[in-house]
Amino acid sequence: MTATDYVPIPARLDFDALVPAFARAVNDLDEAATAELDRAGIDPALRELVRLRASQLNGCAYCVDMHARAARRAGVTPQRVDAVAIWSDSNLFTAAERAALHFAEDVTLLASTKVPASTIEALAKAYGEEGAAALLTLVIAINTWNTIGVTTRCWPTAIRRHD
Repeated sequence: MTATDYVPIPARLDFDALVPAFARAVNDLDEAATAELDRAGIDPALRELVRLRASQLNGCAYCVDMHARAARRAGVTPQRVDAVAIWSDSNLFTAAERAALHFAEDVTLLASTKVPASTIEALAKAYGEEGAAALLTLVIAINTWNTIGVTTRCWPTAIRRHD
């Protein structure tokens, strides 16, 4: 298969060029979330699993590609990266990781889940209140990126032969 065999997905809006101050603010939001995750001692591999799961739910092709690669770079095995989409039916995730993935799903789908108290309690039990709050900043940031990516299709996924 050659690069010309792939179907191009045209951008709808050049978000970064059209609203540069807001694009920088979203980047600053993401950096602030990362700082909170660092402060709370949340593992970089878990961060990427959470980002990946939210991006899968939101259907952001660019973010799914980016965070799957970032998860592998952070030491997540390809088997576990592949299983994130079906984490609740997989034995490849710890109880703490499952709490974080469940939380990511509930927050991402909050219009229907209303983020039950039990989800927050399980997350706080696994990561403490500070860790739970830091993980909330992460889910807010990735959902913001996903909203931009899905709506504008402004960041094409690069076609690679190998990672």
